Amino acid sequence: MGFHQIDERNQALLSKIAIDDGHGENSAYFDGWKAYDSDPFHPENNPLGVIQMGLAENQLSFGMIVDWITKHPEASICTFEGLERFKSIANFQDYHGLPEFRKAIANFMGKVRGGRVKFDPSRIVMGGGATGASETLIFCLADPGDAFLVPSPYYAAFDRDIKWRTRAQIIRVHCNSSNNFQVTKAALEIAYKKAQEANIKVKGVIITNPSNPLGTTYDHDTLKTLVTFVNQHDIHLICDEIYSATVFKAPTFTSIAEIVEQMEHCKKELIHILYSLSKDMGLPGFRVGIIYSYNDLVVRRARQMSSFGLVSSQTQNLLAAMLSDEDFVDKFLAENSKRLAERHARFTKELDKMGITCLNSNAGVFVWMDLRRLLKDQTFKAEMELWRVIINEVKLNVSPGSSFHVNEPGWFRVCFANMDDNTVDIALNRIHSFVKNIDKKKDNTVAMPSKTRRRENKLRLSFSFSGRRYDEGNILNSPHTMSPHSPLVRART
Repeated sequence: MGFHQIDERNQALLSKIAIDDGHGENSAYFDGWKAYDSDPFHPENNPLGVIQMGLAENQLSFGMIVDWITKHPEASICTFEGLERFKSIANFQDYHGLPEFRKAIANFMGKVRGGRVKFDPSRIVMGGGATGASETLIFCLADPGDAFLVPSPYYAAFDRDIKWRTRAQIIRVHCNSSNNFQVTKAALEIAYKKAQEANIKVKGVIITNPSNPLGTTYDHDTLKTLVTFVNQHDIHLICDEIYSATVFKAPTFTSIAEIVEQMEHCKKELIHILYSLSKDMGLPGFRVGIIYSYNDLVVRRARQMSSFGLVSSQTQNLLAAMLSDEDFVDKFLAENSKRLAERHARFTKELDKMGITCLNSNAGVFVWMDLRRLLKDQTFKAEMELWRVIINEVKLNVSPGSSFHVNEPGWFRVCFANMDDNTVDIALNRIHSFVKNIDKKKDNTVAMPSKTRRRENKLRLSFSFSGRRYDEGNILNSPHTMSPHSPLVRART
């Protein structure tokens, strides 16, 4: 019997959380992952497989970390050089975390922000990755039914991290392409009023800066507007800054910590920062999530709750040594930014040659790609039809904008930093062939008599890149079983 077979009796025996769909697995965002898991691209073993462009992972500077570990074997307690610390590290550790780890993380966070602000190690709280840290913070701030305002488009798995087990709600603050999806005070007020009219208690605002999926940074004035807004309404502001060291061109990154220090009348106890090493260092498997709060009670309670999702002491020990090597950190941050800039420039330049534009971005490991001109019509139904062709025929796992709750169809998030140069070339060639076929099809349609053209417009897009055709009966659905690489066991993607 497969894991997917959950009968009514079993459902009655389980909790509401266990049987509902709050995880969000049954969505296009995770469907793309499953398509990749079932048919992963490999240059020799499976050259026609699905290329993973839905994973927001930074592998461009991984070699630098490997080199450092090779030169510093004493940093690991599992080497001969580090064995003398094995007993002290492997034994029970307090959930406060190793002092040297918290100090190293605080210093690293300050260095990433250009040294313009300092962080207090005593306010560093650990979590099991940014996912665990996010949920812990929500548990501290909200009761079931309470809501947070979140500018859309937003990270697809916020629906899981913020809502699933905490039973909190998300109210979208709609942003539009007309101003490059920037959040405005007017949009915030509209969302807040909507919650009040529905008798929903708003506990705060959540932003990602730099933005996932947009790849843009919040400017100084917008951040001040957000702080002023939460101060006026006496609600919290959570700033997810896990991409802060992925900024690769101007404007520079401004942390909410800088705004807090600059503003004369700021209720610091309302401000909280989420951080991680998953993106900035490319270490998602280490499960290092951080809460940094200016609220003493939140720090205390979050630290107690962190017992359910600590970072292993072995990981803390290694990272404390690595992040305390200031020369390495300086070189890593500079080189990582350079490599991201080069990959981003190359990727967007090639897309531009195909007539595909992207939102002008300066951070992150993805682009917000505009495929509105390729839609049959400007609807989310047409977006999903296009996405299924891209998954099934072009064999690329990209994420449709609807997964990020954007209110305009035709946008797609495409990750560019989780693959080598050769795979990038193959992916770009597939996109080029795909767009060329669509443009050719459009040209042929224009030349047809009106009656034939109307019939052509009703056809689904159909290409044979892989020999497996897309039609009405071959729609990718969520499989009921997980592969060993299922996104269910991944986080913050």
